[in-house]
Amino acid sequence: MISSKYSKILESWVKLKKLILASSIAAVLLLAAGCSGSGAKNDSSSNGKVEQVFSRVESAELPTADISLATDVVSHTALYNTYEGIYRLGDSNELVPAGAKELATVSEDGLTYTIKLNEKSKWSDGQPVTAKDYVFSWQRTVDPATASEYAQMFAPVKNATKITNGELGKESLGIKANGDYELVIELESATPYFQNLLAFPNFFPQREDIVKKYGDDYAKTSENAVYNGAFVLEGYKGPGVSTEWQYKKNDQYWDKDAVKLDKVDVKVVKEAGTALNMYEDNQIDETYLSGELAQQNKSNPDFLSILQPNTFYLQFNMKKDDSALKNENVRKAISYSIDRDAVAENVLANGSKAATSYVPVGLAFSPSDNKDFADSSKTKADFDKTKAEEAWKQAKKELNKDSITIELLVTDTESAKKLSEYLQEELQKTLDGVKVNVTSVPFAVTLDRLQSGSYDIALAGWGADYPDPMSYLNNMTSTNPLNYGGYSNKEFDALVDEINTKDGTDLDLRWNKMVEANQIIMDDLPIAPVFQQAKTYLRSANAKGIESHSLGAEFDYKNAEMVAK
Repeated sequence: MISSKYSKILESWVKLKKLILASSIAAVLLLAAGCSGSGAKNDSSSNGKVEQVFSRVESAELPTADISLATDVVSHTALYNTYEGIYRLGDSNELVPAGAKELATVSEDGLTYTIKLNEKSKWSDGQPVTAKDYVFSWQRTVDPATASEYAQMFAPVKNATKITNGELGKESLGIKANGDYELVIELESATPYFQNLLAFPNFFPQREDIVKKYGDDYAKTSENAVYNGAFVLEGYKGPGVSTEWQYKKNDQYWDKDAVKLDKVDVKVVKEAGTALNMYEDNQIDETYLSGELAQQNKSNPDFLSILQPNTFYLQFNMKKDDSALKNENVRKAISYSIDRDAVAENVLANGSKAATSYVPVGLAFSPSDNKDFADSSKTKADFDKTKAEEAWKQAKKELNKDSITIELLVTDTESAKKLSEYLQEELQKTLDGVKVNVTSVPFAVTLDRLQSGSYDIALAGWGADYPDPMSYLNNMTSTNPLNYGGYSNKEFDALVDEINTKDGTDLDLRWNKMVEANQIIMDDLPIAPVFQQAKTYLRSANAKGIESHSLGAEFDYKNAEMVAK
């Protein structure tokens, strides 16, 4: 997922879910080391009971509340808390039946999933959630007319790719309603990670009558939708517009007795120092931290730090015919110029780690020897000034140029600017003749420019949507809409196709081919990995039961509550 799957690091950061589109780098702002604030606005209401309202800040606006269109961690978190799919994730990322009564029944060949739905599940207007709501939602997402960037995640489902390519109608998708409360799903080939997708927001149900009622305005505001999750969305004014919104307890939710919070208040605060001041002044219950603010607060009992399975990288645009970035040696020179340890330790300074592989540490492990996938690549994204200078010297010969000017696109937060300034200085210092111009724009504009190809290099990120390397590798195929840089390698495409269509039941063979595919990416460098993000927060001791997820949505508030100190 794009991280914010990139905004958290780009905006606080970044995010990236997972380019993720996110918590980051901020400048040294206030606060002496060791300062501690409860963050709690109050301990109780006038009647002596603790007010069940949790307030927090985000570093970016909510880009969309449309299940079919969401690609970033902010949107996925909102959708995860206001909708509910077949499964939820437990506190250890295990699958928990939610919209389903129980785990799916899977055929021996791994191609057919039969799911009995939870007959208690309702929409926020009191209507029952039925099998046809899942069928409609999935068909809407893969329909080319919807232009969903996440339609590619449905590729394991029978006929999904042919539908998105315009070869078949959406009605041929391999999901059928057997009555009101049973789903039958057919796959193209056995897919080991498929059930994890059923807990991901883009696979949640949508109501056909509501989508048709609002048309182009569907989900553009919180009022133009209905919800089946533990909360309903309120106060959302539109994509990239709202600086605050709320998750309000859903009185129609089938498991409402388990939901303790009445409301979650979310405010957008892009400067980490300002957000921290709000926390210290007890205006909010949770804030992200970044850079030295994270270092200063490590001893604070409210401090939280979680290393995420994500990768943040420089996205090279190779779509432009005259772009120097189409030259492999230019990309290698840039990659070799980045001191990733310095980025993690001195710029981010929040527990983030240097990233040396496209697929991050801690995401997936070998079925034969439990080796981390990130350690399997022979080619690493290393810092080496000598190799950087050699690659740049060769690139100048191949380009017949002594200098190039490159635009580096980042979001418009203080933290993103600080990181971009570091990268600008290092690249210009190491590569004689390279000039880097930094452009900072709002997160929504960054996404638009990535999608349209209006950039040279973008600071981007991706957070895993499911615990498998294909959550990353699929994005680099020639036809994937998330392949913003226009990378194309026929050998890589063929290898990914084999993994997705032929090797689902041979786990060792599948693993070896994924290692080979990742190796191709690391050799070609369509992206240059920079760091793996650790997200850091301060959270009030009054807040209990908030589940943090390393995959998909960042936080789950269903089991959360506010307690007295």
